[in-house]
Amino acid sequence: MERTIRYFITWTTYGTWLPGDARGWRRRDEGEKLPEPILAQWCKNKMLESPFFMSPAQRKKVDRICEEHAARRHWELAAVKACSNHVHLAVEVGDEFGPKKVRDQFKANATRCLRCGDDAVVRNKFWTKGGDTEVVGTDEDWEAVQIYILEAQDLVEHGK
Repeated sequence: MERTIRYFITWTTYGTWLPGDARGWRRRDEGEKLPEPILAQWCKNKMLESPFFMSPAQRKKVDRICEEHAARRHWELAAVKACSNHVHLAVEVGDEFGPKKVRDQFKANATRCLRCGDDAVVRNKFWTKGGDTEVVGTDEDWEAVQIYILEAQDLVEHGK
């Protein structure tokens, strides 16, 4: 019998939250890090393109494509919210899918949808490398993640 796993996945848009950032940052496999202004400036100088911020229309496209991808894969997408500089989603998948594979499929589909249509975006980099993937174990935590994605993000976006 297939077991399911719940993931809370986040990725940021290119150049909007660099290593060393004054808001704090995360290093892969090391967790939260304190600001490092020299590192942040070095990363900014190494950028190949300008930072990418999604417009409201682009955010809707990303939300929609994530919903469509989850439905096509028969995954349970409990919540998705594309914000101007990041995307959050809560998804339940079969245990044969690792978190990086799930995250990267959503990111690839989001990239494809942003590059298509009358309002296609022409650029090479949309997202930062990788992203955060957390396994959500309890029903209470799963509910909290969904509330955070669907409600708290609106408060953050509107400065409340």
